Amino acid sequence: MKLMSGNSNLPLSQAIADYLKIPLTDASVKRFADDEIFIEIHENVRGEDVFVVQSTSHPANDNLMELLISIDALRRASAKRITAVIPYFGYARQDRKSGSRTPISAKLVANLITEAGADRVLTVDLHAGQIQGFFDIPTDNLYGAPVISEDIKSRHGDKDIVVVSPDVGGVVRARALAKRLNNAPLAIVDKRREKAGVSEVMNIIGDVKGRFCIMIDDIADSAGTLCNAADALIASGATDVAAYITHGVLSGKAVERVDGSSLRKLIITDTIRPSQAALDSSKIRILPIAPLFGEAISRIADESSVSSLFD
Repeated sequence: MKLMSGNSNLPLSQAIADYLKIPLTDASVKRFADDEIFIEIHENVRGEDVFVVQSTSHPANDNLMELLISIDALRRASAKRITAVIPYFGYARQDRKSGSRTPISAKLVANLITEAGADRVLTVDLHAGQIQGFFDIPTDNLYGAPVISEDIKSRHGDKDIVVVSPDVGGVVRARALAKRLNNAPLAIVDKRREKAGVSEVMNIIGDVKGRFCIMIDDIADSAGTLCNAADALIASGATDVAAYITHGVLSGKAVERVDGSSLRKLIITDTIRPSQAALDSSKIRILPIAPLFGEAISRIADESSVSSLFD
C-alpha cells in the first residue's frame, strides 16, 4: 500500500500516514511559468494499491487539477489500484439543476475523476448522499457522526442536550446524531425569507428552552445562517449553543462573523486545512478526522468491511 498526498491539506495527509505507520510517497508538484501543474512520482508504484489524499477545497480548481494529474501519473506508472481520498468533495453543492440552463457540476467532477483513472473514491459527509450515484466506480461515503458524537459525550455528556438542524434539509443528519446521543431530543430551525432583500425569519420547531443546543451540519461556508440560527435559539430560551460542522469552508468574513455571534463554540474537522484566522479564533476548535480516514483506508486495503465502522 502507498499513500500519496496533494498540496491541499498536507497536515491531514501526514496525520493519516502516522496513523497507518507508513511514509507518504515521495512525489513533487511543480508549476510552469504559466501555472500549469506538473507532478512527478519519485518512487516505484508498479502493482501497488495507492491512495491519493486531496481535498478539492479553495483554490478548488487548482486542487482538483492536482488530483486529476496525480491519478493520471499513477495510472501511467502502472499502479494496481488507485483510490481518490477526497476528505472534502468540492462542487458537491451543485448536485442538481437549480434553474434553467444551469450545470450539474458534481456529476461533471465525478466523470473527470473516473476518466482520469481512479478505481475507487473515499470521502466523508457528502453534501448530498446521492452524489455517490454520480460515480461509476465504488464510492465510500464515511460519516463524521461517530467522531462528533464521541467528542460531544466527552465534553457535554452531563448537559441537557438538544440536537438542532439549522435547516429542514439537514434533519436526517441531525436525527442520526441524536440517536447516537442516547436518543437526544431534536429541534429544527425553520428559515423563511418573505421576499428578496428582506431578512430571514427564524422559527424554532421543538423545545430548546433551558437546554444546551448542538447544531449539526456538513458545511459552514459564510456561516451567516449558522450565526443567525444561534441568535434565534438563544432568543428562544436556549442556555447555550455550539455547532459541529464536518467541512469548515469558512470563506470571506466567516470567522469574524462566528467570533461576533452567540455561538459558544464552532467545532470543525480538518477535512479542509484551517486558515490562520480559524486557528487564531477563540471560538473555533479543530477536531481531527485522520483516525477515521486511516481506519477506512486500512480496511479497504485489507478488503474488509468499511460500513462496520458505523455500526
